[in-house]
Parts: sequence; C-alpha cells; structure tokens
Amino acid sequence: MKPVRQEHSYGCGVACLAFVLCTDYETVLDMFEKGKYKAENIGFFCKELTSLLNSRNLKYEWKYVKPRIRKRIYSPNVIVFIKRSKKYPVGHYLARCEDKWMDPWINFPSLNIKAGFRKRLSGTAIYAIIPG
Repeated sequence: MKPVRQEHSYGCGVACLAFVLCTDYETVLDMFEKGKYKAENIGFFCKELTSLLNSRNLKYEWKYVKPRIRKRIYSPNVIVFIKRSKKYPVGHYLARCEDKWMDPWINFPSLNIKAGFRKRLSGTAIYAIIPG
C-alpha cells in the first residue's frame, strides 16, 4: 500500500483513515461534517475517527493505551495517537501496516509534506483505534 499524505496541518487522522480504508485523503475529508475546517484548524478526536470507521461497517473501538493492551497496537490497520511533545506540539496520528508505521507527514515540520513508512513510532502512543 502507498502512504497517504496529509494535506492540512491537522489532517493526520484523515490521512490515516484514508490509508486504512484504501482510499484517498479528499474522499475521507468529505465524509466529515466541517472536515476541511477541522483539518485546517483544530484536528479530530479518536471518537470522531472511530465513528466514521464504524459507519463504514467496520468494527473499531478507541482505547487509552495501557500496558495490558500495548501489544495490540502492533496489529494491522491500527491507528495510534502519539502524545504531545517538543517534536509534535499537538500530537500526531500514525497507522500500522505490516511491520511498519505509515506516517502522513514523515518530514514534519517541513511544509513540503511527504508521507512515508517508519519502523518505529515517533513518540509515545497514548490512544489507539483498534479493529474489534
């Protein structure tokens, strides 16, 4: 699968959904009410991303990543939210694919946004959107 590039400052969740749904960024963005506004200004909560996946007849749930579920984040098609840090001041979403992570803005903070795959998470996962 090809990585999906986020096209807005807060569009990493949208790009991860597009990756999991095997579609493009714009298609997923249009599925959200006020999607473009949110992707440009405020971002998306795990609950919103999970609701969209479930509305597509996929069974997903979002959870706080505790030690007992930490191993589950390495399953295919899991989306994680990494906590805020110096590198990611508002956090960041990544999607799991085989043995790597799809990062929709792998060269952050460059404004020439590129998506790609990384072997390791670029931060600490605090929430996971997991197939049920």
